[in-house]
Amino acid sequence: MARSRKRNGSNRLVKSDLIQKISNIFIENPKKTFNYKQISNFLGITTDAQRGFVTDLLYELNYEGFLSEISRGKFRLSSRGGHVTGKFIREGVKSFVEPDDGGELIFIPDKKTGTAMLNDTVKVFLYAQRKRRGPEGEVVEVLKRAQDTFVGILEVSENFAFLNVQSKVLLSDILIPKGKLKGGKTGQKALVKITEWKHTKKSPVGEVVDVFGDKGDNDAEMHAILAEFGLPYKYPKNVEAAASKIEAGITLAEIAKRRDMRDVVTFTIDPHDAKDFDDALSIRKLNNELWEVGVHIADVTHYVRPGSIIDKEGESRATSVYLVDRTVPMLPEHLSNGICSLRPGEDKLTYSVVFKMNDNADVKHYEIVKTVTRSDRKFSYEEAQEVIETGEGDCSEEILALDKLAKKLRQKRFDKGAIAFDRDEVRFELDEKGKPLSVYFWAQKDANKLIEEFMLLANRTVAMHIGKPKKGQQTKSFVYRIHDTPDPDKLENFSQFISKFGYRLKIAGKQPQISSSLNALLSEVEGKKEQNLIETLAVRSMAKAIYSTENIGHYGLAFDYYTHFTSPIRRYPDMMVHRLLERYSKGGKSVDVNDLEQKCEHSSNMEQVAVNAERASIKYKQVEFMADKIGQVFDGVISGVTEWGVYVELVANKCEGMIPIRDLDDDYYVMDEKNYCLVGRRYNKKYQLGDELTVKVAKANLDKKQLDFVLA
Repeated sequence: MARSRKRNGSNRLVKSDLIQKISNIFIENPKKTFNYKQISNFLGITTDAQRGFVTDLLYELNYEGFLSEISRGKFRLSSRGGHVTGKFIREGVKSFVEPDDGGELIFIPDKKTGTAMLNDTVKVFLYAQRKRRGPEGEVVEVLKRAQDTFVGILEVSENFAFLNVQSKVLLSDILIPKGKLKGGKTGQKALVKITEWKHTKKSPVGEVVDVFGDKGDNDAEMHAILAEFGLPYKYPKNVEAAASKIEAGITLAEIAKRRDMRDVVTFTIDPHDAKDFDDALSIRKLNNELWEVGVHIADVTHYVRPGSIIDKEGESRATSVYLVDRTVPMLPEHLSNGICSLRPGEDKLTYSVVFKMNDNADVKHYEIVKTVTRSDRKFSYEEAQEVIETGEGDCSEEILALDKLAKKLRQKRFDKGAIAFDRDEVRFELDEKGKPLSVYFWAQKDANKLIEEFMLLANRTVAMHIGKPKKGQQTKSFVYRIHDTPDPDKLENFSQFISKFGYRLKIAGKQPQISSSLNALLSEVEGKKEQNLIETLAVRSMAKAIYSTENIGHYGLAFDYYTHFTSPIRRYPDMMVHRLLERYSKGGKSVDVNDLEQKCEHSSNMEQVAVNAERASIKYKQVEFMADKIGQVFDGVISGVTEWGVYVELVANKCEGMIPIRDLDDDYYVMDEKNYCLVGRRYNKKYQLGDELTVKVAKANLDKKQLDFVLA
């Protein structure tokens, strides 16, 4: 009995394997017909019994609808009778098309992807669907490229040239005719546009758009990172020329239209190297014992008119981009660092939210008003922090009063369920050529939190002002900054994972209870080896904040209404908010919500692209910093687990590298996704997220921005 069952099981395995091989022959030759002899020859099957088995399987696939019998004994791959269009995507090492109609993912075999690249819009020919199998097909046409320019390193020979591309989108080099090199030389970083790609067996052909400079040169590498993400790395000359013609225009007539607050103590607090001062604070004590606090924001839209070339460029960029060593501004520097920047000792046009509040930071009254202001002092965060800690220095009375109010505002937020994601940031000390000399961590202190609280208050007030109209008034279209509730499954998985470290998280109940539990967890892990890992996973369990015309509140801040008003120099949504505020204050009609939503979606997308570029620049500098440390040993924590290896973050400097699975050669390791670990089949050894490891630096690949480690 036992032997019989074993033999039948073996036959089933052979049948399953053989069906897969037969299916692959037809998939790879969708227009050809085959009989059992041809299929048998393909598979090296020679005995009559086995060939008879092949015949049975062909008719079984015919019965399932996977094959069509064209004439007696001759079969061809069936089609579902049509084509679909969709987006070409990858999940792991497999390729799929996500249909435009929202249907089931269509699997695309490796040899049937055509010239499709990641996120291209493609046309797919559908194969007949087999029982208990998902839909399959082949790409027959690329309808729209998601990306047609690529960054890489040039290699130029006597007869030909090509771009060595380091991209997950394009897995091929690009051939470049000698006349299309634009002066590029071997070893230089360049941007190349694909001009032709007709056949999968041949490389695409392209032309050089721009040469950035020699590989390893700091400017060349930073420009390459920006171009890699489709971000501009220089400002159009015609836009800069248009900006340079704009004058500050602070005339007596303009001042007369505004509230003049130049006589109130006002100052900015920003990073020590900042030049674009978006915001300033003023404070004074009123006769009725209330505080008047002014949040003054650069009146950018007074200068940048809708539809102008400056406005169109700003809308396209949507945000300033902050790389390790530079800021790529959304607006031309004449505006961002000049007439709009709230520099000390200069009269400036501002859009302000002026609050009257008591000592408990309860807002008793507010006004949103156009103002003219003058900053008395420019503080760095470090300088303001020193005033808070010592109680001495310029504007000490005003800074200390604001600090007390800010702390009360902050406590109220947390009491209502706000979440404290105050993560340390990786910073670099660079030499004059941009080479990293050291890595350090920057943490928020009271001075940062002071500014944060009053910006949050202004943003929230503006959102409520428009989003929560008075009785009898209709809500008008507006730009909100929204943050959805966490995905319950992600929260559950996160809770299960941290339990392995002995931590607990409440994942059911009202928001203040869940948030309080999460804040307690973040406090508990502070200073421990797993802090960065747990903070990272906590952030991943949350939804991403985006811009939208549909207000659902902001979960992380525990606000029912929230927008972005306070940074119009560096964020286009803030400019949109300024214009809407002014329009509605004059009784203007609600704007078209569909047009506004498109702009919100574009701004959200560009924000994410900018964040990815910033991370790439940090990764590059981390790899550059570690390049002279090959062979050195470091303590680390497993920060990621994949099918191809484990990522390890070094405790000393937060640089992350990978131990490829091929180097874990003491066993055959498989991925256990549920438990975030690799498990050895033979000895059951585990490499789990959060485990401590001692590693040796094996390789630093700057082209790939990749560190390779081995176990020490």
